[in-house]
Amino acid sequence: MTKFTNLNRAPTAPNAKRTEIQNPELWNFPMDYPISIIGHEGEHDTLRNEVTLILAEIFPDFDAASIMVKPSKTGKFHALRARLYLTSADEVNRLYTALDKAKTVKTVV
Repeated sequence: MTKFTNLNRAPTAPNAKRTEIQNPELWNFPMDYPISIIGHEGEHDTLRNEVTLILAEIFPDFDAASIMVKPSKTGKFHALRARLYLTSADEVNRLYTALDKAKTVKTVV
């Protein structure tokens, strides 16, 4: 008998929501964490403002001036890039939950 394994899905934490850390054993806090937040081109100022408010709420010491904005090659999207200093899984979960609810955010990498 052959047993098939789903290779596309990593094991997840019990009862984890989509916006929560899925593999907590892979995270070592505190840590520097690069993040790219992608939104549509026409909303790039609104995207920056919304993301800045989210980051300031979760990371009070975050310097908003450090956010870099880069348009995509096609010009359809803008990526905001930042480096965050994470101290706990709770910060990660709060961050991804807030970004998931943000109207201007399309994808977070």
